[in-house]
Amino acid sequence: MKNMRIIIVGTALMLFLALADFPYAYYQILRWVVCGVAAYSAYNAHEHRSIVWTWIFGVVAILFNPIAPIHFQRETWMTLDVAAAVIFLISLFRHTPHTNQ
Repeated sequence: MKNMRIIIVGTALMLFLALADFPYAYYQILRWVVCGVAAYSAYNAHEHRSIVWTWIFGVVAILFNPIAPIHFQRETWMTLDVAAAVIFLISLFRHTPHTNQ
């Protein structure tokens, strides 16, 4: 689905924007968005038998899980935000299932 490419780029942009100082509500929304997109991407990767991407997206979904949140210091979250954004952007070129739909 071509819309998925837009969603992934938007999610990556949100993750990069998280490096700025926003109200806590932004980071709560970010958790829901990243977890949802990562979980869907993990499911999509699993359906296309891409084991490595299934695990990568699964770990991202767990790290950003808003229901049972994992707590890190701000500096750690900044690193995780950038890493997750890069993962999403790389997936546009390396993980072909969502780019061909």
